[in-house]
Formats: sequence, C-alpha cells, structure tokens
Amino acid sequence: MTTLPTIGSDNDRPSLLLVDDDLIFCEVLASAMTKRGFDVTCAHSVKHALECTEICAPEYAIIDLRLPGPSGLVLVEKLKELDPGTRIVMLTGYASITTAVEAIKLGAIHYLAKPVDADEIMTTFGRTEGDPSAQINTHALSVGQVEWEHIQRILIKNNGNISATAKTLNMHRRTLQRKLNKSHH
Repeated sequence: MTTLPTIGSDNDRPSLLLVDDDLIFCEVLASAMTKRGFDVTCAHSVKHALECTEICAPEYAIIDLRLPGPSGLVLVEKLKELDPGTRIVMLTGYASITTAVEAIKLGAIHYLAKPVDADEIMTTFGRTEGDPSAQINTHALSVGQVEWEHIQRILIKNNGNISATAKTLNMHRRTLQRKLNKSHH
C-alpha cells in the first residue's frame, strides 16, 4: 500500500493534472490514480491543460511529451512558473536521452517511457528530485527494442514518411514496414 504525502492540515485529495491526447490511456490512468487517492483532472492539449491550471494549481502532473500543437515540454515550464513545487512526470512513447534531459532541466522529476503503469508513476512521485543515475528505461532493452526506438526517432525526423526513413536507414521499405509492424515489447 503506497502512502500518499500529507498535504498540510487540509485533508483534500492531492490534485493531479493528467495531460495526454490518447483519450483511452487518460481514462485508464485517471481511474487508476483516483483509486490511489488523487483528485484527477484530464486535459488533452497544452492549451486545455493551461486552462485547467487556472482553476486548480495541480500538486502533481503527468504530461505526455507529444501533444497536438506545442509539446509537453512547454507545459512543464509553465507549470513550474506557476508553482515550483509541482511534481511533474513526463511520459513519452519513445525514449530519447535529449528530451529526457530537457524535461528534467525544465523541472520534471522523472521521465518514463510508455507503456507505463500507475505503480511506476507512484514510485516516481515518491522521489523528491530527479535521479541523475536513473536509466531512461528501467528495463534492459533488447537489441530489437533499441533498433525499434532508433527507427522511431528517424521516422519522427522524417515526419512519419516510411520511404524517407527506409532511405535514411539504408533499408528496404518492406523490411522497415515489417519491423514497424512487429510489436516492440
């Protein structure tokens, strides 16, 4: 049983802002975090999230890096300006060292690669500051996963264009498509 931090004299549930444009993921995670004692507000874009923060300054935040419009990093910065005490965890579909470093520099306490579960987030919220020695992904990556993440990064650079990505990777388009269709978990 995870004990939640005590919040002053006020017995309210700690407020948690969850920002992700994947509605189903939001719903599932919001329900899991509510069960763990949080008062969860969901937002699906930076603009929406900022409107929510006007109403309630969240004590905790879970922010997806890739959102429609500005990235989640913009939000990390804004939340820290509003309240330096906000504990922020950044989520991403692909682990990139550069963005992890950037997120932590801007004030996130940790950076987790999806898929992620509520317990992992709870453990992370339990930390008072970023752990500089933490691996970006706590699970040892298989060669396949490393390759998959590399492909994802090139794909993002090429705006999702498979042909351009195959060319960059010096790989046959069909081979690349096969690799992308294989699950990376």
